[in-house]
Amino acid sequence: MKFINPLPFVTDMERSRAFYRNVLSLKVIEDHGNFVRFSNGFALHEGHSLLQTVFSETLEVNEPYGKNNLVLYFEDPDIWSAFDRIAPHVELIHGIERQTWGQRVFRFYDPDRHIVEVGEPT
Repeated sequence: MKFINPLPFVTDMERSRAFYRNVLSLKVIEDHGNFVRFSNGFALHEGHSLLQTVFSETLEVNEPYGKNNLVLYFEDPDIWSAFDRIAPHVELIHGIERQTWGQRVFRFYDPDRHIVEVGEPT
C-alpha cells in the first residue's frame, strides 16, 4: 500500500486555493472546483462536498476544520526568504525557531486554521 496525500477539508475553496497558490507559491495542476491538487502532491477538498461523499448526507459545519491536531508540513531551502514572504499574510503561531533536533521551522494557520509548518530541509 502506498500513501498518497492527506486531504484537508476547507470551508471556502476559492480562498484556500488562492492562499496556497499566492502565499505558499504552490502550482495548481488539477482543479475540479471542490478538489484541488498542487504540483508537489498536496491537495485540498471542499469540506461540505467531501462530507457528502464520505457519509452520503449533508452535515452542517459552522466552524473552521482545523483543530490543532494536524500539521501540514512543507520544506523550503531558504527558510528566511520563505518566512519574509509568508509571515505578513498569515496568523503566525511562532517565528523561525530551532527545534531540539536542530532544524529551523516556523508555524502559522491557514484560512481554515490548519497548522502549517515550514522547515528547512534536514
